[in-house]
Amino acid sequence: MNSSSNTFTQQLQSAWASQGSMLCVGFDPDPQRLPDAFKAKPEGIFEFCREIADATADLVCAFKPQFAYFASQRAEAQLEKLTGYLKEKYPQIPVILDSKRGDIGSTADHYALEAFERYGADAVTVNPYMGFDTIEPYLRHAGKGVIVLCRTSNPGGSDLQFLNVAPNGEPLYLHVAKLATQQWNASGQISLVVGATFPEEIAKVRSIVGDMPLLIPGIGAQGGDIDATVQAGSIPNHPETGMMINSSRAILYASSGADFAGAARKVAITTRDALRAATKK
Repeated sequence: MNSSSNTFTQQLQSAWASQGSMLCVGFDPDPQRLPDAFKAKPEGIFEFCREIADATADLVCAFKPQFAYFASQRAEAQLEKLTGYLKEKYPQIPVILDSKRGDIGSTADHYALEAFERYGADAVTVNPYMGFDTIEPYLRHAGKGVIVLCRTSNPGGSDLQFLNVAPNGEPLYLHVAKLATQQWNASGQISLVVGATFPEEIAKVRSIVGDMPLLIPGIGAQGGDIDATVQAGSIPNHPETGMMINSSRAILYASSGADFAGAARKVAITTRDALRAATKK
């Protein structure tokens, strides 16, 4: 269960209001890019991420650890320690486990347990390619968020997501948006991933999903435009809510020296302020 009685969407609403921010900081700890002080430490990945969290916690609406960066380094225990630290120290900030799981039946049941019980995440990213069977097991965890891939920020996303599908001959990503909004979201805890590299598609998704939260990767290192992203994804009359706009590498690796945490904070402040300014345009 959550650290409070709030659901994921309630946590988000509170974070948008109290933090005054739509910035989400992603944890993608690449051992080759960590400052030297952390490279030889047994828990260097955890300690690095903890320092980044402490430097940015007052600037964000969510934290997003990327599972593969931990698992590839046999650092699942460090991820577990990190999510536990975040939930204890910053319970007001939702934690999203970015693992993009996509399987059915008992396998999905166990992926849900992994995300919500082992790691204590408030939400998890999932791949809907196999249909509602891949979504439903996560929804059985009351109050937990399920963030469905819709229009991803990578160039190859168009290989499938832009295919026109029946019954309306619309692109697959818009069909996913409609399914998520109209059929799958009985819990009210579904969100969608829509990449910042495609602002026109963000606007189309927003027109379908109303005030459903959007997780938007692709600013920073991936080059998404902040003004275009915010204007495309804004909720009418509430432009300061509705989006978790993620930046990972640009913040994590703002400096490779001893000043890494301060440098990360400076980039996070600049990004948060740019997002704020964009809501007023």
